[in-house]
Amino acid sequence: MPGTAPGPLGDTASEAAHDTGAETSRGAASDVVPGADEAPRRYQPLLHDLVVAVLAPTSALSGADGQIRPGGVQGLFHADVRVLSEATLLLDGREPEPIGHALTGPGGARFVVLPRWLGDPGPDPTVRVDRSRHVTAEGMTETIDIVSSADTPVTTTVTLDLRCDFAPIETVKSGGGASPFPAWTDRPGCLAWESEDDVRVTATGDDAHADIRAPRLRWEITLPPRGRTTLRWQVEVDDPRAVVTTPARPVEWGAARVTADDHRLTRLFDRSLDDLRSLRLAETGAPRDTFLGAGVPWFLTLFGRDSIWAARMLLPLGTDLAAGTLRVLARRQGVRSDPGSGEDPGKIMHELRRHDVVLSGNGLRLPAAYYGTIDATPLWISLLHDAWRWGMPEDEVAALLPAMEAALEWLAGDADADRDGFLEYIDTNGHGLANQGWKDSGDSVRFRDGRRAEAPIALAEVQGYAYEAAVNAAALLSAFGRPGTDRWREYAQGLAERFRARFWVDGPHGAHPALALDRDKRPVDALTSNIGHLLGTGLLSAQESAAVAALLGSPAMAEGFGVRTMSSGDGGFSPLSYHCGSIWAHDTAIVIAGLARAGFGAEAARLAEGLLAAAESFDYRLPELFSGDARDAVVRPVPYPAACRPQAWSAAAAVTIVHAALGLHPDVPAGTVSLRPLAGAPLGALTARGFRVAGTEITAEVDRTGHATLTNLPPTLTTTARPLHQNPDDLLPAG
Repeated sequence: MPGTAPGPLGDTASEAAHDTGAETSRGAASDVVPGADEAPRRYQPLLHDLVVAVLAPTSALSGADGQIRPGGVQGLFHADVRVLSEATLLLDGREPEPIGHALTGPGGARFVVLPRWLGDPGPDPTVRVDRSRHVTAEGMTETIDIVSSADTPVTTTVTLDLRCDFAPIETVKSGGGASPFPAWTDRPGCLAWESEDDVRVTATGDDAHADIRAPRLRWEITLPPRGRTTLRWQVEVDDPRAVVTTPARPVEWGAARVTADDHRLTRLFDRSLDDLRSLRLAETGAPRDTFLGAGVPWFLTLFGRDSIWAARMLLPLGTDLAAGTLRVLARRQGVRSDPGSGEDPGKIMHELRRHDVVLSGNGLRLPAAYYGTIDATPLWISLLHDAWRWGMPEDEVAALLPAMEAALEWLAGDADADRDGFLEYIDTNGHGLANQGWKDSGDSVRFRDGRRAEAPIALAEVQGYAYEAAVNAAALLSAFGRPGTDRWREYAQGLAERFRARFWVDGPHGAHPALALDRDKRPVDALTSNIGHLLGTGLLSAQESAAVAALLGSPAMAEGFGVRTMSSGDGGFSPLSYHCGSIWAHDTAIVIAGLARAGFGAEAARLAEGLLAAAESFDYRLPELFSGDARDAVVRPVPYPAACRPQAWSAAAAVTIVHAALGLHPDVPAGTVSLRPLAGAPLGALTARGFRVAGTEITAEVDRTGHATLTNLPPTLTTTARPLHQNPDDLLPAG
C-alpha cells in the first residue's frame, strides 16, 4: 500500500536519518534514505502480503505461491543475513499458478500450485504441486509433491533457481541489496556459496542435477497415469559469526491450552503460541538461557524492551523464559559510560546485532551492542519482581539482585541527568536514536497541535515504569534482607508527587497525563496510548485511573480494533503513522491488563474484543501494528505494510487477554494465589490448562457467571477467588 503511507519507506535495520527526525528502531513507514547527491530514493520493502515461516534464528519470506523472488525482502534469512535471495520453482521453464497456502505450525508453510499446461486437456486441472516448507534453526527443507490424476503419462523438467547475495538485514531494510555470489559445488546435486565473513550456505537436492552456472537444481521426471513423485531439497547454513542461536532448553509451555466460548480467543492463543515457539533464541555462548527475538524480519535478535515485555506477558506460562531473559540482559548490563553506545553503569541494553550498523546516507552509526533505551532498565527490575511472585526459584532470584541494585542506581543517577526527579533521554552523540522509549520513531513525541517536542524528553509511561520498579525492588530487598527498602519506597513516593504536579494537563475531553515533558519541562499535551501504561503501576490514584480509563475508551482513542497510539483529534494523527495513530497489539494488551488490574473490566473486555476482531482479519497472527482506522470505516483492519509478522509481544498479547480475563495473581513467596476475573465474564466462559504457578501446571476456569476456580495448585498455596472490583475507590494495591 505505498500510496497510503505518508512518505517513502527506507530506513535501516534499526533507525533512519537523525537529522530528518525519522530515526526508529522499528522501521517507520515514512522513513527515507536520501543519497548524498540526491540519488533516487530507496523504499523500505513491503511485506504485508508475504508468507513468513520462522524457526529462529532462521526465517523464510516468500510470495503466496511459495516462490522466493529476487528483490524486496523475500529470501531465506539466518541471524541477520540473507542466505538465499532466490528460490524459484519452475516446471518446463514456467511458473505454476498458486491456488492456496497455509501455515503448518512452527517453521512450517504449505503452498499448492497448478501447472495447468500439464496433464489431460479439459477444464479441470489434472496435475497439482504441493510445496511443503519447513524452516529449521540451521536452514530450510522443502518437499515438492507432484501428483497427477491424468489418464496419460506426464513428463516434465523441474528446476529450482537458487541465488545467494548474503545481504545484511539492514541493507535489505533500507531498500538495497547485493550482487549474487557465485555458486560452486563439491559433490553431485549440491550448490554452495561462501561469504566474505565465512558464512557458508549449501543447497542439496535429492537425486538432483546441480548446474553452477544458472545456478539451479534440476530433476527430470515422468509420472505414470495417476502417479505421483516426491522431490526433496534442503539448505544448510554454517555461520560462525552469529550472535544468536536456537535454545538448548525445550519449550516450557507445550501443555498450555485455552478453550473459550469465543472461539477467536482459542484460535489466537494457539496460533500465537506456535509463533512464540518459533521466536525463541539464545546467545551463542549461553544456549540454555532462552529469550524471545523481537520479530521477523527486521528484529529477530535480542531487544531489551521487547524481550522483557514478551517474557513478562508470558509469565502465566512459566518463569523459565523470564529467567533466561533476565540473565542474558544482566550479563550485558552496562558497566561504563560510553556516549557512542549509550552504555552507562547499571543500564540494560536495547539491541544486539552481529556487527556495527553504519549507513552513511542517513548518518546512522550504531554499535553491535546498543544501549539507547530509557525504559528497558525499570522494566527489567519489574520482570524480576513479577517472576519471583510467579514462583521463580529463590536462588535464581537472589543471584540477580546485584544486577537489580545496579539498575536502581542507574534510575536515580544517569537516567536523570539534570536531577529534576524524572527519567529522561537524549541522543548525546547525534547518530543514534533520537527517541528512546517504545515509540522510538523520530516524530512520535508531539504536542496536541502536531509540533514535535525537542529532547531531553521525559516520557509519561517511563515514570510509571520507574515508580513500579522502585516499589517492586523495595519488596525484593525487604524479602531478601538487603538494604535500601525505605530508600526506594521514598523514591517512588516522591516520583508520584512530582508526576502529579508536572504531568497533568487539561485537554478537550478532560484532564490527563501529558505524553512527556520536553527540554524546557513543558508538558507535551498530546493524548496518546502511553498513558495507558500507567494503569496498574500504582503511580495513579483511583480517580486518576478512572480519568485515564475513560479517555482511552473514548472514540478518539478506540474505535473498534484496539487503542490508537495517538488520539484522532490531535494534530499529528494519521491512521498509518507508525506511532501517531496506528494500533499496536502489545500496546493495547498492556492497556487491557492495566484496565483489568485497576478495576475497569468492561473497558478491558471491549478492547480485548477489538483485538480479537483484528486477529481474525490477520488469520490470527497479529502483526507488529496495523492502521488505526475506525472499525465502521473499513471492512477489516488495514495492514501497516512494513510491520513484522510474527512479532513477539504481539503474539504474547493473546496470553495477556486470557490472563486479564482470569485475573490470576499469584504471590508464591507469600503462599497465596488470587483470582479476580472480569466481573460478569464479558468474554464468556474460559478454561486455561497448562498454565504454571511455582513450576506446577494448573487449570484456571471462569464460567459464564464470572465464577472462577483453580485446580492442581501446589499444596503450599492458598486461593482467594472473588470478582474484580468495579469501583475504582476500592482498588486493591497495585502490587
